[in-house]
Amino acid sequence: MRNTANSWQRQCAYHALANLEVGNLSCIPVYAGATYPLINTPERFQAWESVHGKLPWEGAFALENATAEALGNDPTSGDPNRIVKPAFIEGFPTTKINHSTSAANFMVEMVHKYPHQVSIYSAGALTNVALAVRMDSDFASLAKELVIMGGYVDVNMYQVTGDYLQADINSDFPEIVIAGNVANQVQSTQEYLDEVYTVKNEYTKLFHDHYGTEFPFWDETAAALMVDRSLATNTTTGKWGVWVPHCSTDGDITNWSVAYIDVDISYGSPNYGNIHVYQAMLKPPGVRNITYVNRIDGAKLKDMMKQAMRKPPTCS
Repeated sequence: MRNTANSWQRQCAYHALANLEVGNLSCIPVYAGATYPLINTPERFQAWESVHGKLPWEGAFALENATAEALGNDPTSGDPNRIVKPAFIEGFPTTKINHSTSAANFMVEMVHKYPHQVSIYSAGALTNVALAVRMDSDFASLAKELVIMGGYVDVNMYQVTGDYLQADINSDFPEIVIAGNVANQVQSTQEYLDEVYTVKNEYTKLFHDHYGTEFPFWDETAAALMVDRSLATNTTTGKWGVWVPHCSTDGDITNWSVAYIDVDISYGSPNYGNIHVYQAMLKPPGVRNITYVNRIDGAKLKDMMKQAMRKPPTCS
């Protein structure tokens, strides 16, 4: 289920098709999601940047750059339905997007069919989730959980910087799990890329040749937490609590606390789209508690990724 984030929705959906084809997984359908967020547009975003300054990660709303696209970059701004074939390092797909329903409607159908069993995962904009919440008042409560890769929070848990999330983060999901700072914990290295590629297949080759060593495993961390919560070594004291360090005068951690979340959707705000996490004593009214993961078993994450790429499932 794709929506606009790093690139336009249609380009992202084609990438999903292509990556599934690589592993003979075309039996998994790809549904088109929202082309535009609920509020923002490239023009509004660029106007916001002219006032508040550039963001380091602009995604689909970066200025259109035909030169970069010709060199293999995904499309930004301009026509949201255009496809840039040079960006498909995994090969251009021959399969098609499933248009029998929308991404949001598919999620609504699944939580009703499998109540309290469906985990919703997002590593970017949550527009499809927001639409599902608004389409069906029971959607959030019928899901098992919402797991997101949610940006960075300072050590005092005063504020988070993250994706411009359009979902109603205060909806009644039974649990919301956020991988924030912890997504920066495990860095890609050439040694690890080489290790994964000792077993050669299409997925390990793509990972070895194209992932690089510039970024940590951001999205992979959140996805792995959804698959196996025991990956987290420092997180909640209970279903809703989150670990927040409170230090004594000698710096020792003395107790645990609960954290709450909200999203800044004030267009004129310099923090528009940012997630805010609050300690209980600092929270405003109307926010909800969350599970915030502080630390994971890095070796286990790398092993999970390695096994997933070396022994992927197939449709045959």
